[in-house]
Amino acid sequence: MILTRQYFLRLLFIFAASAVLAVPCQAQVTPAAGYTPPDDTPAIRLGATIFADYTVQTKPKVTDVDGNEISLSQFNVQRAYLNVTGQINHIIQFRVTPDIARETTTGSALLGSYTYRLKYAYAQFNLDDWMARGSWARFGMQQTPWVDFMETVYRYRFQGTIFEDREGFLSSSDFGGTFRYNFPGNYGDVHTGFYNGDNYNRIELSDQKAFMIRGTFRPLRQNSLLRGLRLTGFYDHDAYVRDAERRRGIFAVTFEHPHVNAAFDYLWATDQLRSAAPEVDARGWSAWVTPRQRGDNTGFEGLLRFDRLEPNTDTDAVRSRFIGGVAYWFPHQGTVTTVLLLNMEQVTNDDFLPARPDERRFSLHMLVNF
Repeated sequence: MILTRQYFLRLLFIFAASAVLAVPCQAQVTPAAGYTPPDDTPAIRLGATIFADYTVQTKPKVTDVDGNEISLSQFNVQRAYLNVTGQINHIIQFRVTPDIARETTTGSALLGSYTYRLKYAYAQFNLDDWMARGSWARFGMQQTPWVDFMETVYRYRFQGTIFEDREGFLSSSDFGGTFRYNFPGNYGDVHTGFYNGDNYNRIELSDQKAFMIRGTFRPLRQNSLLRGLRLTGFYDHDAYVRDAERRRGIFAVTFEHPHVNAAFDYLWATDQLRSAAPEVDARGWSAWVTPRQRGDNTGFEGLLRFDRLEPNTDTDAVRSRFIGGVAYWFPHQGTVTTVLLLNMEQVTNDDFLPARPDERRFSLHMLVNF
């Protein structure tokens, strides 16, 4: 009886200890108060983006079919996107964006017609479960690191592309595989990857690939006035063919505030079209500011922008661009955006050989996005 009673007491002690130890284990797997599980519901969303304008070109003058010298004027739809976005689950997302643009190739049977082509078509793999929120990997036809970043600060692509895109040094989209890491605490991010390098509207004709990387740092994140200040560096290393390099480097300072956005960026570029051809170095910069009436991204907003480019530092040729205008951003609901912009754009081309005419345009632009 004594052995049996001791054996029983030992079993009772072991059982009680196991029950006590099991309590914290159960607490660890119980969701915390307020926890929201990730949404794994498959979804698909449709949207559209429309760029339209009425433009009068006062420089250079053109000649009509009857020989009259005129200032060309036209209503135009520059671009129309159809955006198809969605998710398979909270990890896998996708985007498909057909781009409807005017055919401008001389000699094309479709000259002046609107043609259908792809602008974006990619899958995105969200890495929030393993890395800082906002980190992801993408594969397919997608945004390039520099243009995509700058256009989140500069809201006027519907007037015209940013400096490096407009001058032909970079494109907004290309085929490739990329990775973005978002630093915790909103201190910045790094976006890097490999692309074809010949842009979304051309096919790849060589074995050379473009390596692009952009790093952005927010140095004063905790300062209430200057937390919108960011420093950004970008580098693109590519080649037209083997031993014929194409390089771009950019340094930028951007500032975002409820009542003003502003930026300055400086470009270095080197192009060598063939291995036996000389290298051509280009330098340029762009500065712009957009003061606004209200702090909620609606109401009246000004636009002042200056670009300057030396397309070949071994010559005296310089192109300068000034854009000035005033926009009205309509009050909106949800993701709908509607804007009207009245602006003037002037381009001067100094010491080009052969000579290039100066340009001046007055435009009323409209953006509708939903």
